[in-house]
Amino acid sequence: MDLIFWRHAETTEALDGQADAERPLTARGERQALRMAHWLERQLPESTKILCCPSVRAEQTVIPLGRKYKLREELSPNASIDDVLTLAQWPLNKNSILLVTHQPLIGEIISQLMQIQLQELVVRKGSVWWLRSRFKDEKPQTMLVTVQTPELL
Repeated sequence: MDLIFWRHAETTEALDGQADAERPLTARGERQALRMAHWLERQLPESTKILCCPSVRAEQTVIPLGRKYKLREELSPNASIDDVLTLAQWPLNKNSILLVTHQPLIGEIISQLMQIQLQELVVRKGSVWWLRSRFKDEKPQTMLVTVQTPELL
């Protein structure tokens, strides 16, 4: 199974009275999302299932990819690691899953799956972290396939 995390791109600061989930991307964030969408389009299998947090910034990040996606509350900033892994059916799902969500949630999940003992794993805005699960000698393993940032595209 491939589990791909895409952190939403750069966002505006909240205006007075504006809910956090309503913050849109900045112009720079829109460029980040577009660059990463072009890269992902070349890399993702056609059968990849795409799930997105229902926040404005997450949805604006995934739209340039031009593929169907579903909004899922399990990817909201206050979600738990277990919520996300259950949603993705990690590590037994046969499909590739792309999750568009937030930091620190992404960093916490990657840290747990990769058994990284950091206080906090920082995931840059707009970046993609691609993990793969496999079983070797009947034991689950997690491999880091790639990390890509929009600035390097």
